[in-house]
Amino acid sequence: MNNMTEIDKRKIINVVALSFSCAAATLGLFWLTFILADVLRHGFTYITPELFLNEAAPPGMAGGGLKHAFIGQLLVTFFAILIGVPLGILGGTYLAEYGRHRRIGRFISTLSDIMISVPSIVIGTFVYAIFVKPIGHFSGFAGSLALAIIMIPVVLRTTEEMIFLVPWEIREAAFALGAPYYKVILQIVYRGAATGIFTGILLAIARIAGETAPLLFTSFNNMFLTTNMNEPMPSLTVTIYQYAMGPYDDWHEMAWAASFVVTLFILGLTIMGRLIIRWKYKN
Repeated sequence: MNNMTEIDKRKIINVVALSFSCAAATLGLFWLTFILADVLRHGFTYITPELFLNEAAPPGMAGGGLKHAFIGQLLVTFFAILIGVPLGILGGTYLAEYGRHRRIGRFISTLSDIMISVPSIVIGTFVYAIFVKPIGHFSGFAGSLALAIIMIPVVLRTTEEMIFLVPWEIREAAFALGAPYYKVILQIVYRGAATGIFTGILLAIARIAGETAPLLFTSFNNMFLTTNMNEPMPSLTVTIYQYAMGPYDDWHEMAWAASFVVTLFILGLTIMGRLIIRWKYKN
């Protein structure tokens, strides 16, 4: 009798916990769907060729586009990838291959986990203090550096985990054939972990694509088209923020359209990463 009572009690607790979990998940999905639907509904309405082909019009004048912001965002992100991806891959390789059983490896790995959750505005103010303030002006390079710092822990931890999944016996077989360690890493380990590393890079790019706070302190913004990375650089996310806060209706429309583009880009990268993971581990 006591056993039956205990089983019934566990079943009741399980049902209650499951109900709360489902309710929380449903609530989160509702707001996520609501936000995405609102951005897509408003943004798609204002997507026009002029948005991508025209530069910004003077404040208060109708027309114009966000060509300067799109090009600036691409440049800042491109240089962030050039800085962040190699450093992240090399750092992850060191942790997985050389720092497996060392304290410094465990310390760096823990530090990377902490850095992933650090608010991006903190990274922006850090780059402002060490880069922007000493040189005396905002620049696209400062924005790229801030985004690269955000990318590095993501790429590093993904690379580390993917290299860990490559069986050690494969390395031993290569060593037995006389291959040096660096060739084993380049030609065997990287090939086995390439899909996972590439997926991590995609997710890191998606992580920085929607960042605004660090760019406010580093690249700032620019209402004019420029490709000079050593001066204030326009960016799509900061332009969205400024246009959304502005008093003009056409600015609001362009902010919705730009939000739609950013959301679609991040969504596409995330879906691509998930599909690559599914394809890799199905085979």
